[in-house]
Amino acid sequence: MIIIIKQVVKIGGSLFPNYAITLADKLKGTGSCIILGGGEFANLIRKYDDEMNFSDEINHWTAIDCMDIIAKLVNDKVDSTRLAFSIDEVNDISDEGFTPIFIVSEFLKSEDPFECSWDVTSDSIAAYVAHLLNANLFIVTNVNGIYTQEPKEPGSAFISKIDAKTLLTFQESSIDVMLPSLLLEFGTDCYVVNGKFPERVLSLIDDNKNDYNFEYTQIIGD
Repeated sequence: MIIIIKQVVKIGGSLFPNYAITLADKLKGTGSCIILGGGEFANLIRKYDDEMNFSDEINHWTAIDCMDIIAKLVNDKVDSTRLAFSIDEVNDISDEGFTPIFIVSEFLKSEDPFECSWDVTSDSIAAYVAHLLNANLFIVTNVNGIYTQEPKEPGSAFISKIDAKTLLTFQESSIDVMLPSLLLEFGTDCYVVNGKFPERVLSLIDDNKNDYNFEYTQIIGD
């Protein structure tokens, strides 16, 4: 039986370790490819860059190395996942009945699809991989979705649906700066959902469900 990758699930590094490991385990059998964010490891690179002003290239690739580190750590704790190092391996691992966790560094070095910039994070990388796999995209983070400003700020309002063109005008949100442009380029939508509640993610990726009683954000890329 061939299991087609239905969606790329980017699990934010902010959910590591416990929430990320729990969600990765619960994605068993869903036709998902997992990409992990760089989390606190990547945040440390940003902090050091503020102090030392490293080159854009070094910042970019060491932050991606942080994604690989968290991916390996999550995989170590989940029996139903296997590490994939190429698109072919993603498909092969899925066909074998496991959930692929994509180690993206070598793949990205060969493809080289992005400029080296802090504007490009695991969100944009996941969008690129989802495009190649012709799969849906889910950005799983530690908040419910996208807000008009920081969720804790007075007057902040939740946004359940927004088009990517509008999102381009936002100075800051729970996704990276490059993602809206990629969604417009690829003509695809994505969903931003809170990974502290795995059942929310599972509900959104289940084609048999269409009644959602929780907050999430749909970004329209068409």
